[in-house]
Amino acid sequence: MPRLTVDGIDVTVPDGASLLDAARAAGVDVPTACHDPRLTPTGACRLCVVSVAGSPTPVASCTTPARDGAVVTTSSPELESLRSTLRSMLGQPPRTGDDGIDDSHPLIHVDLSRCISCWRCVRICEEVQGQLVWRLTGRGADTRIVTDSPDGLGTSSCVSCGACVDTCPTGALQDRSVLDRGEPEAWTRTTCPYCGVGCELLVGVREGEIVQVRPALDAPVNRGHACVKGRYGFEFTHAADRLTAPLVREDGALREVTWDDAIERVAAGFRAVLDEHGPGSVAVLASARATNEDSYLTQKLARVVLGTNNVDSCARVCHAPSAAALGAVFGTGAATSSFDDVERAATILVCGANPTENHPVVGARIKQAAMRGANLVVIDPRRTELAALADVHLRPRPGTNIALLDAIAHVVIEEGLVDEAFVGERVDGYEAFRADVADWSPERAAAVCGVDPELIRAAARLVATARPAISFHGLGVTEHEQGTDGVVALANLALLTGNVGRPGSGVNPLRGQNNVQGSAHMGCEPSKLTGYQPIEAAKERFAAVWGAPVPELPGRDAMQVLDDAAAGRLRALWVIGWDLALTQPDAKATAQALEGLDLLVVSDLFLNETARRHATIVLPAASAFEKDGTFMNGERRVQRVRAAVAPPAGARTDSAILAAIAARMGHGHQFSHRDASEVWDEIRQVWPAGAGMSYERLEAPGGLQWPCPDLDHPGTALLHTTTFTVGPRATLRMPEVRPLQEETTAELPFVLVTGRDLYKFNAGTMTGRSGTAVLLDTDLLELSPTDSRALGIGSGDQVVVTSRYGEATLAAEVTDRVPPGVVFSTFTDPVVNINDVTTPHRDATTNTPAYKVTAVSLHRA
Repeated sequence: MPRLTVDGIDVTVPDGASLLDAARAAGVDVPTACHDPRLTPTGACRLCVVSVAGSPTPVASCTTPARDGAVVTTSSPELESLRSTLRSMLGQPPRTGDDGIDDSHPLIHVDLSRCISCWRCVRICEEVQGQLVWRLTGRGADTRIVTDSPDGLGTSSCVSCGACVDTCPTGALQDRSVLDRGEPEAWTRTTCPYCGVGCELLVGVREGEIVQVRPALDAPVNRGHACVKGRYGFEFTHAADRLTAPLVREDGALREVTWDDAIERVAAGFRAVLDEHGPGSVAVLASARATNEDSYLTQKLARVVLGTNNVDSCARVCHAPSAAALGAVFGTGAATSSFDDVERAATILVCGANPTENHPVVGARIKQAAMRGANLVVIDPRRTELAALADVHLRPRPGTNIALLDAIAHVVIEEGLVDEAFVGERVDGYEAFRADVADWSPERAAAVCGVDPELIRAAARLVATARPAISFHGLGVTEHEQGTDGVVALANLALLTGNVGRPGSGVNPLRGQNNVQGSAHMGCEPSKLTGYQPIEAAKERFAAVWGAPVPELPGRDAMQVLDDAAAGRLRALWVIGWDLALTQPDAKATAQALEGLDLLVVSDLFLNETARRHATIVLPAASAFEKDGTFMNGERRVQRVRAAVAPPAGARTDSAILAAIAARMGHGHQFSHRDASEVWDEIRQVWPAGAGMSYERLEAPGGLQWPCPDLDHPGTALLHTTTFTVGPRATLRMPEVRPLQEETTAELPFVLVTGRDLYKFNAGTMTGRSGTAVLLDTDLLELSPTDSRALGIGSGDQVVVTSRYGEATLAAEVTDRVPPGVVFSTFTDPVVNINDVTTPHRDATTNTPAYKVTAVSLHRA
């Protein structure tokens, strides 16, 4: 570590630090224009020049390494004169008749008359996002910045991440929200309310409203980056249709009531059902967007106040198979690694996930790794952005993941690519697995999954030989009839190749919503308590802290709850922040189940489709920007959430609502926490692996990753380094390839896959009410050019999609992103309601819906 002197101040800096780093470590402000800590230093502007004793000329401090014993001067008349000359040289040469204004982008204002040619926008678009929107044209003094579209930023390949705005030092690039509403007066650090990446953000507020959001530069997850949703998807917080008073349904219509009336109605409704039908007749479904503290109190209310284990969250419809599979194989049902392992990996396998659209910041990190030379293998029927960059892209028929992954394991064994030392030391069941997988040659698998056998071999060789190799998977693996088996197959590959428990390796689910990992982990799961502890193993600890027993009757998951409602066994349901009517599969069956309830309570920010169509009582809730607490991201990282603005008058936090209902039902003393930190301290009492994560420690950037059992523990970035949670050895398990229940026929020849895209988050509740809304299309049906020609359907044509379960009508988009025979749609538009079409089939282990395979027919409307 070099020790040097800056303006007479002794300072020690890490190896590899620059003189600029040393100056800042000494508290000395050196001017810069082209420098951004997120970017590779270039010394282009040279404003950061300093003098170094023994050097004949001043040097750019951003590109000059700090050396032991150096004596640095940052300010002198000569340096100031040089800087003055350098400043005069900054600027973008004008074009004749061009004022530099580009107003083509709905979120970003461009005024290149203010450009100083620091090129930071060009560099950050290339080095951080990897989009290459901003470019340099011309040479020498005529060099200028342009976009990749002659018509401006609005028609370019821009993905609206805002990185160029964030780095621009002059206002040549600005957020329109700031131009329209003014600069923020105060900033609050919090965690993004969108996907499970867990980016830390700075929220700028003016006159009580959010006007700008920027990424936190020192956040370990996002490293000063954000996506379009995190940066520009905040205006839902102040949307005109926020709920601000409780509603009750009388004579078929919803009307406003006081909070006291609403609380009494909820309490009375649950009491009546409990008295007549017992605790098996009630259930609570938690929100994956709520804080850990909210989720903990939700399951506590279900178990302590209502006396039922019928509590679940929307982890059920996404990554319950990941938790089940990883728990069975390794002992912990969560990501084995960290996002930092992306940069350590030699090979990255992305299976059934579209990170650059659905987890954009991690997607950008994967994209950057591939652009730097990491091997990339993508398994996805669609040609996603990462698939286009991949060394190997495998496009299996939807629903055939097991055959494909078993064939990859077959090649690893057949070609002698197994990590024999790792398997010998840490893996059981190898000989039995080897015998079972011997039948699944690439040729046999090709007949099932439609993938070229040589591509299967190429993928296997990369994963097994170019190590360390890490895998990321998404709902394209889990939302299938064999979703749990698909994750088991990925875990098998990691064990065979020694790619678990080592830096740059592992098996990692990309969690969909901001706290879907946390909501399940806090105990919003029928068979598990907080910390994902089995009820039987942990019930005494919880009973001691709660002063009440944990119910004995086994709980029902979300899908079973709806089954029970349809059968008349479930009579009362409370749904928090989850639009069942719009997002559940086989929407007509869901509607029928909800209509049969005696009591349906909905807590949400807006009158969502479930509330509008079916609710008995609607309770207005606060958003993530309006409350304190914590979220848990997809890499087991717990981070602070802080209120940036107050909720609208009449809305309450989930914790406040839960406490009020509990008090009305005689359990106020068990819900008397003064704030979120007191709830968290109770969580730490019942969850030994999280006991070391105090709020004081979580104040630091990046929070902590569990396990973190005591206050001296640093947290755990990498699981299973020397042993597995199940013990010293993990066991290979052979998933059986089973025929699908959902099959195509001559009458239903196409396979419908549903999912998300970059600008639409889930049901569109938040993105559809924010600045991002201008970037949204309605739900479109992607179909291949081959199918377009055969059916006579062109882009923009209205198409009727019919399945065994229902039909929907939406506009076509002809694209080579999908192969012939496969169509794709998002599910955000209640007018379209594509889930009228999707199947009732479920993963056999976890009941997760099989959204990814629905047999359909298509015809023009």
